[in-house]
Parts: sequence; C-alpha cells; structure tokens
Amino acid sequence: MFFLGDWVSLIALKAMTFISPSINFSIKKLCTLSRVNRNGDTNLLEKKRILTHMVQMGSPIDLFEANNLMSQLVKSKNLAQAHQLFEIMPQRDEVSWTTLIGGHINGSQPFEALALFSRMREEGTRIDEFVLSLILKACGTTNQLKQGESLHGFSVKTGFVNCVFVGSAILDMYTKTGCISKSRDVFHEMPQRNVVSWTAMMTGLVNSGHAKEALLYFSKMWASKIDVDSFTFATALKACADIDALLIGKEIHSQSIKLGFDLNSFVGNTLTTMYNKCGKLEYALRLFERMPIRDVVSWTTKIAGFTQKGCENEALQAFIQMRKVGVSPNEFTLAAVISAIAGLGSVHLGMQLHAHVMCHGYIGSMSVDNALMTMYAKCGDMTSALMVFYRMGVRDVVSWTAMISGYSQEGLGEEAFGLFSEMRRSGSRPNEVTLASLLSACAYMAILELGKQVHTHVLILGLEHNIMIRSAIINMYSRCGSIHDASMTFRLMESRDLVSWTAMIIGCAEHGHCQEAVDLFEKMENVGLKPDYVTFIGVLTACGHAGLIDLGFHYFNSMVRDYNIKRGNEHYGCMVDLLGRAGRLNDAEAMIMSMPHKPNDIIWSMLLKACQVHGDVNCGKRAAEHILEFDPKCAGTHITLSNIYAAIGMWGDAAYVRKLMKFKGVKKEPSWSWIKVKDEVSVFFAGDRSHPEAEEIYALLS
Repeated sequence: MFFLGDWVSLIALKAMTFISPSINFSIKKLCTLSRVNRNGDTNLLEKKRILTHMVQMGSPIDLFEANNLMSQLVKSKNLAQAHQLFEIMPQRDEVSWTTLIGGHINGSQPFEALALFSRMREEGTRIDEFVLSLILKACGTTNQLKQGESLHGFSVKTGFVNCVFVGSAILDMYTKTGCISKSRDVFHEMPQRNVVSWTAMMTGLVNSGHAKEALLYFSKMWASKIDVDSFTFATALKACADIDALLIGKEIHSQSIKLGFDLNSFVGNTLTTMYNKCGKLEYALRLFERMPIRDVVSWTTKIAGFTQKGCENEALQAFIQMRKVGVSPNEFTLAAVISAIAGLGSVHLGMQLHAHVMCHGYIGSMSVDNALMTMYAKCGDMTSALMVFYRMGVRDVVSWTAMISGYSQEGLGEEAFGLFSEMRRSGSRPNEVTLASLLSACAYMAILELGKQVHTHVLILGLEHNIMIRSAIINMYSRCGSIHDASMTFRLMESRDLVSWTAMIIGCAEHGHCQEAVDLFEKMENVGLKPDYVTFIGVLTACGHAGLIDLGFHYFNSMVRDYNIKRGNEHYGCMVDLLGRAGRLNDAEAMIMSMPHKPNDIIWSMLLKACQVHGDVNCGKRAAEHILEFDPKCAGTHITLSNIYAAIGMWGDAAYVRKLMKFKGVKKEPSWSWIKVKDEVSVFFAGDRSHPEAEEIYALLS
C-alpha cells in the first residue's frame, strides 16, 4: 500500500538535486512528520510551520497535503492556525474552502463562514452540495433569511435541492429563521427524506411552539419505517415535555428502551427533563440513578427538577454532591442553583454563590446574570439587581423582564415603567411576562388609565389570547375597581386556567360580589379544575364578607379532606375575619390558639380589629399583647387599643396607651395617597406641602 508519507518522500528525492539545502531540510522534516502521522502522533503546528516556510521559499506544495493538514488543524480546534495556512496557500480548491467554512461554523463563528463564502464566489470556485449545506446552516444560525432564500433559489436552479442533505439544510434554515410554513413546503417537496430531514422538521416545529404537530410528524416517521436516532428521540421527548404529554412520553420512552437509546446520555437527559416538566420528579430521579454516566447535563437536569418542584434545599444538596464527585458546573448549572436560592429567599447565600460565579469566570454569561438579577429581585435587593443589570454588555428580553418584574413585586411601579420605556428605546420587544409584570404594577398602584394603556399594548403585539396575560388583565381591572371590565375579559376567554378563575374569584370577593365569587368557585370545580392554595383564599374571603359562616367552614374543612392542601396563615386569617365579623370573638381566638403553627401578627391584627368593632376590651388587650411581641413599636396596634378603651369610656387606659407610645418613641406613619396627571404620579401625605404646586393646590381647595 502506498502511504501519503511515501508519496511525499518520493517527491522530495526527485527534487534534491536542484533545491537549496534549507529547503531540502524542510522537505525531509515534513516527510518525517508525515510518517509519524500514520502513528497518530503528529506535531500539527510544526507541519504548518514547515509548509509556511516552503511557501515563503517559493517551493511548490501539494494541495492535497495542505488540505489534509488544514483539516487536521480544524479538527484539533486550531482554527486560527488553519485560517493562517489557508491564507498562504497559493492554490485553493472547493475542499479548501469547505474545510475552513465548516471549521468556522462548528467553532460558532457563522459570520466568518459567510464572509469566506462571499470570497469563494468572487474567486469563481465551484460550489458543490457540501459547501452549500454548510452555508445554509450559517444562514439559519445568523438569521440571514434573504441570503438563505437566495441560496434556496440557487439550489433549485442547479438541481442541488434534490440532494437529501441540501434539502434538509434548506428546511432547517427556514425553521431557524421562523419561516415554519416554508420549511413545511420544502419538506413535502423533497423527493427523498432521511432521518436528518424528519428530525430537522420536528425540531423546527418544537422550537416554534408547535409541539403537537411535531409529535404527528414523529408518528408519520415511525410509520414510514425510517430509522430514528438519538436526536429524533430527544426532539420527540422535548415536544412531550412542552405540552405535558406524559402518556406519549412514556410510550416514546418504552420505544427508546427497545432500541437501546435509553442508555444514550443525550436521550437519558431529555427523558429526565420530560418527566420533571410533567411533574414526575420521582421518575426523573430513578432514571438519574440508573444512568451509567452522569455528565454535567444530567446533574443540571436533576438540580433544575428539584428547583421547579419547590425542593430548593434538595437542589442545593445535589449541587454539593455534584461537586464532590468531581463534575464541574457550567453556566446552566449555576443558573439553576441561583434559581433555587431565589426560591429560598436567602440573599446571603445568593451573595456567596455570586462570589463563586465571579471566581470561576462566569460573569458575563447571560443565563447566569439573568438568574442573579432574578434572585436579588426576589430577595428584595433591587440595588444589587440593578448593579448586575447595568454591568451586562448585552441584555435580552429576560434581562429586562427580570428587572421590571422585580420592581413590580416591590411595589415600585414608577421605576418599572421607567425601565420599560428604556427597554422600548433599546429596541427589545417585550414578551407576555414583561407585560404581565407591568399589569401587576398597575394593579398595585390602582392606576386604571395606565393599565388600559398596557392592555392596548397587549392588543398591538397580538398577545391578548395568552392565558397569563388574560389573568393579569383580570387582576388589574379588579384591583383598579373596574370589576365589569374584569368580568368581560374573563367571559371572552376561549380557555381558562386555574389562575384566570382564581383572579376572577378574588376580584369578585374583594369588591363585595361575594355570591358571584362562590358561584364561580363551584363552576370551576364543575369544569374539572381543582382549586389550589390561593383559590381557597379567594372563596374564604368571599364567605367572610358575606357572613356565610357555615359555607366558610365547609370550604375550610374541604381543603384538607378533599384536596389535601395544607392550610396556611392566610386561610386561618380568613376564618378569624369571618368569625370576627359575626361577633364570635371567643371562637375566633380559640381558632387562633388551636393553629398547628405559630400565628403571625396579621392574624392577631384581624382579631384586634374585630374587637374594636364589637367593643371587646379583654379580647382586644390579649390580641394587642400578641401583636406587640412581633413588633413592640407597632403604631397601629397602640392606636387601635387606645380607641377601644376610649369607645367604652376607659379614658385613663386610653391615655396610658398614648403615653406609652410617646415613651417608646412610637409615631404613626402619616397616611398618603397619589394621583396620576399627564403621565406624572404625584404623592401627597397628610398635611404635606412639599409638592412644587402646593400653594396653587391649597388655594383651589380652600
């Protein structure tokens, strides 16, 4: 057999009689390196240096040898060296161009690949199906739809479109640029399809939110007896995860076991993700334990699964265990761990992980920075969140939304809308989460006109059918006192989820439409939706406002008996309010004392208010003592207790409480209100004269 090294040696021997000693030495060394290459121990950079020297000395080099060396440099991730070799080559063929273009695409440098392709066409090099497939991939990655369409036309003209991998590359390009309908057309016009074609079509559908259709294509592919691979299984499982199709996911899982793909780490990790998203964490954990190899993706999936299920402590323990077995985290692992810390609300633990992220060089990763911002915002530290935000070089919609959502949760509506204006100026398009956060801010500030403007913006963007948005709109209108608009929005919804029903029930309850709230609760159960923790707060509030004691106790007992929902302080607070309004103060106090966990100050405050209404001094005094254990300087408690004494003529006790307030340095916070005029919010305190137009305002009022 004649090896490449022997061929190079023959050329060298023929040339030795008329070349200089320095070139003679270079060729001999290159021949030696070529022979060593057979044993897989070649110094690629040394070979490249010798070839460069030969070019500089004017010695001819073999194009096949140069292409082979460039290919080896690309495969060993020496892309810069490969590019240097390409530039000094006196001759290049389509293999030279294809090798380097492929290297740039695989090295995540698609724009460089596109620039090389433009040079290739200018130099008149023949374009074949291989380079065409590569450059179509670059067009899809960089969202260059016009260039992709031009190449599609070229493929049709040259007949390359009938080549299965060119056709697959075209439909993949259209799916990545958002043209799903065009990718469907290309797929159905293909004379032959292979596993790549089917998988590319399914992947595009899943990524564009058409998971059900993707599963239909998987079914057709299976019926066509096309051999599936690990990517096909992973794509089908991702579709199941996106639409919570647990049963179909189980069927695909069983097929993967029959074909032996369940042991593939890619498929195994996708299976665990699917079970996590379908609410079967125990299945995912069982799969994890059976994995022969657990890579960083496996551990990250486990951590994310715990976090999504609300098991934040278990997520942190999994991270610690991962580090103990020597698996290094990536940016997605750290983002999942930061999300777990956000769920715990521990800003100090978050700061420690932030320091860990900085030490390991992950600052600048968008997923990590977004997770850090969300964590600080959920922990109420908006200053730190803002520092992370403004340090980011590039921001996506998640970055902007994390900050806007954080401001909304903290009740800083003005700051939220200020940042939204900045977001729009930057050219970033808001999504449903961004607008839902703004609607929540409007609800908190009770500014109806601003809420209507956001609603209009929702209509302009075509997001009015999104369930999250609809629920936020219902909540905004009800909080702003426009229960009619909230009810109309609810009635016009084509499909309603639990959040929508809950928002409407709470809105009716808070605005005195108690019977309507109860009726909605019953209808929700009839359509097959199970109430959750928050839904019961709404219906119990309605019972309290309407004085429906028996019905209130029925729902209160039903929580544990029928739905296995653990009662919280909010539910007990609703029952105390219900009993307090009915004048059953002893029963209300007995319920507080029988709580399985320690009652908070809010529950005792409800009892104290009921005591004020019904003039029960002794019960009111006991309630006040419990509240002051939580906050010894609570001005509202002192004033309410003083008013209870004064209402029944116990002036001495009332005066004593007032003196006690003065001795403790307790001051009542002044009441305040706000109004929005000409897109500007003005805040007023009692007796406030700090407003720049205070004199004109008081003159008008007088």
